[in-house]
Amino acid sequence: MSEGGSGERAEIHHEHRDVNGGWLRPSVFGAMDGLVSNFALIAGVAGGTEDTKVIALAGVAGLAAGAFSMAGGEYVSVASQRELALAEIDVERRELQRHPESEEQELAQMYQAQGVEPGLAAEVARQISRNPGKALEVHARAELGVTPGDLPSPRTAAVSSFLSFAVGALLPLLPYLLGVTSLVTSAVLSCLALFGAGALVSRVTARNWWYSGLRQLVVGAVAAALTFALGNLLGGISL
Repeated sequence: MSEGGSGERAEIHHEHRDVNGGWLRPSVFGAMDGLVSNFALIAGVAGGTEDTKVIALAGVAGLAAGAFSMAGGEYVSVASQRELALAEIDVERRELQRHPESEEQELAQMYQAQGVEPGLAAEVARQISRNPGKALEVHARAELGVTPGDLPSPRTAAVSSFLSFAVGALLPLLPYLLGVTSLVTSAVLSCLALFGAGALVSRVTARNWWYSGLRQLVVGAVAAALTFALGNLLGGISL
């Protein structure tokens, strides 16, 4: 298929990865955060006491506190970002209403800066500016980096963060909830999950799956080992 032919579409010979990660990035990283933090917390408490009820209670508290904290923080962050974007979009909308000629010239200059010939850039800007909604969308994307009708939802972000963190935090806690009394079982399950999560992250990075998995495994294991050592040290101190 030839390019540029009348009524024909150019054939695409390559594909790109989703550099934003889509849903995968926040979900996997949220679960990974829950996994690492609660694994380290459980290891730290287990280093200081052999009471499995205390360890399980600490794990449940860590899951709940972390999940609610993540959800609340994500809600406020995304809501603030959305409110700022909407306010700036309103500014752009008013400018398009008050100074349409200036905004059309600004749009033409943007295209010229991308290498479009002045005459063609002016014509493209003129045609786009005939539709106020499309003009606002183009200006918002070019100047603010957002699309007016596609802003993130604070509620969706909060729920997603809560669930993903809770799933990750549940894994190192699960053996204790099922009656297992050894940290070894929790550690093995957590390490397998860390490697799996790291390998999954490789889908949105340029790294090999085994490298990404091993890197995440090492990070999580080191965090748990350090907190275990700290818990063991403090557990031997009479307070």
